[in-house]
Amino acid sequence: MVLSRHPARANDGWARRRRATARLGIWVTCLLALFLLDAHGSARAEGSPISWEDWSADLFERAKREERFILLDMEAVWCHWCHVMDAETYSDPGVVEVIQKHYIPVKVDQDSRPDLSARYERYGWPATVIFGPDGTEIVKRRGFVPANVMKSILDAVVVDPSPVPGIQVVLPETYAAQGALPAEARSELEQRHDTTLDREKGGLDGPYRYLPWEAAEYALRQVEQGDETAKPWLRTTLDASRKLLDPAFGGVYQYSVKQDWNEPHFEKIMSFQAENLRLYALAYGVLKNPVDLDSARNIVRFVDDFLTSPDGSFYTSMDADLVRGEHSGEYFSLSDAERRKLGIPRVDTSLYSRENGWMIEALATLAETTGDAKALERARRAAKWVIAARSIEGGGFRHDEKDPAGPYLGDTLAMGRAFLQLYRASAEREWLERAHAAARFIEKSFRRDQAGYISAVRDSTPIEPLPQFDQNIQLARFSNLLSHYTGDASLRDMATHALRYVTTPDVYGPRREVAGVLLADSELSSDPMHLTVVGSKLDGDAAGLFQATLRQGSWYKRVEWWDQAEGPLPNPDIQYPKREDAAAYVCSERACSAPIRRAEDIARFLDRMRSAAAGRG
Repeated sequence: MVLSRHPARANDGWARRRRATARLGIWVTCLLALFLLDAHGSARAEGSPISWEDWSADLFERAKREERFILLDMEAVWCHWCHVMDAETYSDPGVVEVIQKHYIPVKVDQDSRPDLSARYERYGWPATVIFGPDGTEIVKRRGFVPANVMKSILDAVVVDPSPVPGIQVVLPETYAAQGALPAEARSELEQRHDTTLDREKGGLDGPYRYLPWEAAEYALRQVEQGDETAKPWLRTTLDASRKLLDPAFGGVYQYSVKQDWNEPHFEKIMSFQAENLRLYALAYGVLKNPVDLDSARNIVRFVDDFLTSPDGSFYTSMDADLVRGEHSGEYFSLSDAERRKLGIPRVDTSLYSRENGWMIEALATLAETTGDAKALERARRAAKWVIAARSIEGGGFRHDEKDPAGPYLGDTLAMGRAFLQLYRASAEREWLERAHAAARFIEKSFRRDQAGYISAVRDSTPIEPLPQFDQNIQLARFSNLLSHYTGDASLRDMATHALRYVTTPDVYGPRREVAGVLLADSELSSDPMHLTVVGSKLDGDAAGLFQATLRQGSWYKRVEWWDQAEGPLPNPDIQYPKREDAAAYVCSERACSAPIRRAEDIARFLDRMRSAAAGRG
């Protein structure tokens, strides 16, 4: 993505205050903050004398009227360094004084505002953004900013509100003509992906260690297709990632700041619980290693105990700190009983559609790969709660009970994926219909003319919503697979439109992690594995065959159960014979297998197909 913009020209009063020395001061202090990140003392008392306000639609009109700048503090309620910013930086008298004189201070929980979170996520949490009254982004800072550095930045902006070069976002003028990657670009991205893998320690090469979901899923797909070279890194990563699992409470910490995986950040946020659970369940389905199933169940135990509401929906996160702003390493080294004597870190009990969708999909994936009926029922129950409490007419979903803006793409996308996974795990057609409705809502509400889909509806926020990279990858994969289940060709167009944004060189060029692009591209260029069971849903033999088909392969597959009493399949592109006994069929682009009547024969048949495709059969 090109980082540049021509901001609106400031009025003469603002222009007179621009000074070259002040501009240099902003750049120097921003750089200085990088070196002071770990040089601060322990957090002081909780609380701040600043009267923080909410993000609102009239914010910039008010800033113009009062001739003030806007200071946005994007925090996460689970974030240790956000707590430290409140206790140290925003309690400093000098910082408080300049904010009160020249700024409108705005604090936003990033989980509550997916539009702003999508725009500023590259700056981490806390993220500090300073705007001019016309909406121009002047300064953007990543992470903890010490009080002396913050005051210098705030003072310098007052003297000279010129934007720091390179922080403004301009989208490309042209986009990829087709969704598919050209062969040369795909080869370049495969090489780039390969260089990011730490084959010795697992994970990705870099300062942090975490389970990289898309890279691991891409490796699973490679293994599934017979590429054994992907397995050692995948196995090393899955095993090393278990160091981030909490042995006492269960659940997974966000990441480790040391490359040996041994120094975790202790927050437990829903995206990591859901995606790690989903990845471990998929890994168990492909690799059949019981330690991956143990890891999945560890996460489920935590979600059961701490992130499940009485009505079966899912909370958002558990804080990194027992006491806000105080490092909790000693606390998290204790046993379950010892921790409970001291208390429980704060749980954010917000109930968001997006976070619920993530966990519903993960639980339904666990049910698919293991036959865990309890996991499937929990996913159903949460889905029914979201439908009852967060639905928007037309198939979409609100983020919260009441949204100050929105709707947001992330909520409907997460629920659409959850519904599709529920359909595959249960063969209950209601879920497929709801997934299809979610896709239609996304197309109507979020499509961008040039390419891709934006993160929020236009006119719901003073800041223009942008297309978000990861969301467009997820949307391309979801709508493409859904097109195979429904036979709706317009869904394929959605996938291509999303991928045209993602596969534009100016968009993916700055990205270090590109496995998601490779996954989406490979899926759009091939048909999913297709397995169908024919037989009554009251027939135990048919049920056994259905469970066996679910346990084959990873995510990119089409598994269906045709009970003739329900009428034709949603996408009747293959005519199966009507029969009295239960049978399974494995179909490729050109042919289907003979009827398979024993569950154990399904895996054997697929192994023979893979061997033949690889030239070994």
